[in-house]
Amino acid sequence: MGRRSDLSHAIEDYLKAIYELQKGELPVSTSALAQRLGYTSASVTGMLKKLAAQTPRLVNYRRHRGVALTPTSEKIALEIIRHHRLIELYLMEALGYSWDEVHAEAEKLEHVISESLEERIANFLGDPELDPHGDPIPTKEGRIAASAGKRLSALGVGQTGRIIRVVDEDPELLRYLTELGLRPQAMVTVTARAPFGGPVYVQTDDGAPQALGDKVAESVCVELVGEKAAGRQPN
Repeated sequence: MGRRSDLSHAIEDYLKAIYELQKGELPVSTSALAQRLGYTSASVTGMLKKLAAQTPRLVNYRRHRGVALTPTSEKIALEIIRHHRLIELYLMEALGYSWDEVHAEAEKLEHVISESLEERIANFLGDPELDPHGDPIPTKEGRIAASAGKRLSALGVGQTGRIIRVVDEDPELLRYLTELGLRPQAMVTVTARAPFGGPVYVQTDDGAPQALGDKVAESVCVELVGEKAAGRQPN
């Protein structure tokens, strides 16, 4: 993938954060990046100027216009994301971590594993395509599949889906989803919707009825039963 041996962990965090944000907004605003990383806007602006002055350039940045990755830095970001998601899955499959524990550990380890260790982890796991939360794992060549699924919040009453992805890695939310039985591969049916932005009522495959708030319903992605058609575009 990219060449990142001389980059600091902080720079790698910036590139990964920009990549993850630019899927919904391009270019990425300084304020959105500052909120994501927990830094002041002034600190972020200073770092973006530094990255834009690198050779090769790591970002395209214009004051008040936002920031976007270059082809070089996008490859680097995808390599870091590959490390992160492989580590998450390895921690679960080999070491018995729960899915709400793996994100914090992977954040620490994603910067330091060697390419040799990455390859061994991937081989051990059978070259997986998805991490424990259902997110696609970039390939060694720097390609990544589109994230699939329809938000549970978008399902109509009576529709049933299989959970394939959770887009929020907040440990408390993941533990809550576990308590509700809302994990990847679980089936869920929307039974009712309260008016005026009220909760979505669902029934899980074990028969338990649940009332879900907006944050939970928006965080869960499902594949509608009978709609796994090749080439179908994700939402």
